[in-house]
Amino acid sequence: MEGLGKKFVGTSNCLIAMRREVEAIGTNAHELPMVYSALAESDEELADAPYQVLNDWQEEHDGNLRIILPDTFGTEGFLKRAPNWLSSWTGIRIDSGDPVKGAEAAIKWWKACGEDPTQKRVIFSDGLDEDMIAHLQRKFHGRVRCSFGWGTMLTNDFRGLVPDDALAPFSLVCKAISANGKPTVKLSDNPNKAMGSREEIERYKRVFGVGKQMSQKIIV
Repeated sequence: MEGLGKKFVGTSNCLIAMRREVEAIGTNAHELPMVYSALAESDEELADAPYQVLNDWQEEHDGNLRIILPDTFGTEGFLKRAPNWLSSWTGIRIDSGDPVKGAEAAIKWWKACGEDPTQKRVIFSDGLDEDMIAHLQRKFHGRVRCSFGWGTMLTNDFRGLVPDDALAPFSLVCKAISANGKPTVKLSDNPNKAMGSREEIERYKRVFGVGKQMSQKIIV
């Protein structure tokens, strides 16, 4: 927190937020729509599951905890089918795929729903470093309220410091793999982040209307 001053607006780590007396800010995790979707009894229930998660979420959370995480099964399809009440939420988190494309899609969606994007928060959070943060800030300053979920590359950026880049960060995530014995799936906006059996991934892509995606290197 030292050095960032008022630019440090909060943390998604609830323990740090409590101990440092700063605001808890962020989203629900990908696991929630993954589990809700795994428990769906039909394709219709599956298609509705990501929105049911957020409908339940808003019963307990508001303000800066009403940040949409749209990429679990593809951002494009999520926004296309999103109920209008979601557009009133505080903002959106871009956690995979091309961050510029994701933010532009959110801006277009807000405008179509009659919302003012300049009053909406966009949290970029996918493997950010200083160069990408500066690029995104220049690109979207004044168009949305930019925030940056800066984690690994803030605390563990040792790239290029030792032979063979042995201290470079690697991708380590925890995800639910099943719910009540039924397998879970995550598609993401980056197919390299997809999780699940090939059969279930293809089913989810059909249900959520996910077409060809551009593969990107996973940083963290």
